[in-house]
Amino acid sequence: MNRFLRTIALSMPLAAAALPAFAAPSGAMMVSDCWIRSMPGDTPSGGYFKLMNMSDKGIDLVGVSTDAFGVSMLHQTQSSGSTSKMVMVDKASIPANGTLAFAPGGYHVMFEHAKKPLVVGSSIPVTFKFGDGESVDAQCAVKNAAGQ
Repeated sequence: MNRFLRTIALSMPLAAAALPAFAAPSGAMMVSDCWIRSMPGDTPSGGYFKLMNMSDKGIDLVGVSTDAFGVSMLHQTQSSGSTSKMVMVDKASIPANGTLAFAPGGYHVMFEHAKKPLVVGSSIPVTFKFGDGESVDAQCAVKNAAGQ
């Protein structure tokens, strides 16, 4: 019996260390698959990611910020016939218990005026701001423009 109790006591710290990997996020929103397209020089870059709303009400993404760029704007590509244009939007709505993908040809973030050259393989911290007051921090990978 003594051996059994010792085994339990020694295994508890290991089990506790694994808990954060399975813990639920503290808020309703989760950001995943975040990446920023590497562009030459001071060319504006696009930011792409997936948003998951784990609440029973719709939530709006109202802004994105990072110290790596001077300007960050929410955009949506709109098509009409054979032409497409990028339009700045004030918000993007994520449905209750749903997801919204920011992807090339749809919603995206325009990052302008990079403070320093983007390095493929590095990551950039980005803060996502939501209409309910929640903010979520995420690391966004810098990826080669040709590779996407």
